[in-house]
Amino acid sequence: MSPKVSNQYKINKRKELLEAAKRVFIQKGYIQATMQDIIDEAGISRGALYSYFNNIQHVFEELLKLEDEMDILYFEKEEKSSFWQQLINWIKMQQKNIESINQSLLLCKTEFFLTTYRNSNKTSNPYVIERYKELASSIKGFIEEGVKKEEFKPCMPSGSIALYIISFIDGLMLDTFNLGIEVTKVNEQIDILFFTLRKMLCPIIE
Repeated sequence: MSPKVSNQYKINKRKELLEAAKRVFIQKGYIQATMQDIIDEAGISRGALYSYFNNIQHVFEELLKLEDEMDILYFEKEEKSSFWQQLINWIKMQQKNIESINQSLLLCKTEFFLTTYRNSNKTSNPYVIERYKELASSIKGFIEEGVKKEEFKPCMPSGSIALYIISFIDGLMLDTFNLGIEVTKVNEQIDILFFTLRKMLCPIIE
């Protein structure tokens, strides 16, 4: 009789497998990565990996969900900082991700979003749409909470500002991946983002 495995063990093991998968995806991209690559990287059996994930698409979607959850949780208000400072800190965190673009999942995300549902003859990816909406909703809710606390006095709709932030970060990330930091001048563009957000949100506490 095999020993029982605790839920905490399963959670920890799943996290380890996702970390191993992330290393594989960064190195190989989404299209070239295989379940065997993850098995080799994690040092586990095929059966062990398939007990957690069905296929390579399932692995990548779970990895994306893990990253998305971190972003969404970030927009839960911290008592120790102002709403404006918390927003600035999140953007600076995105800036670091852009500056280390070659160690990110951007290439994999691009391949995944462009190929997975195209291959199944679907015109849009419902998972992509859902994750976009969730992040936009989190940022919108964060801004509106800042308004309630009288820390923001936005001159534009909070939903539109949230979409602007996402589009700016995503666009800068993709351009930097294709062209390089020297061309896109990441620091200068982030400074412009701070400037425009200050004008749109009119923060009372900075």
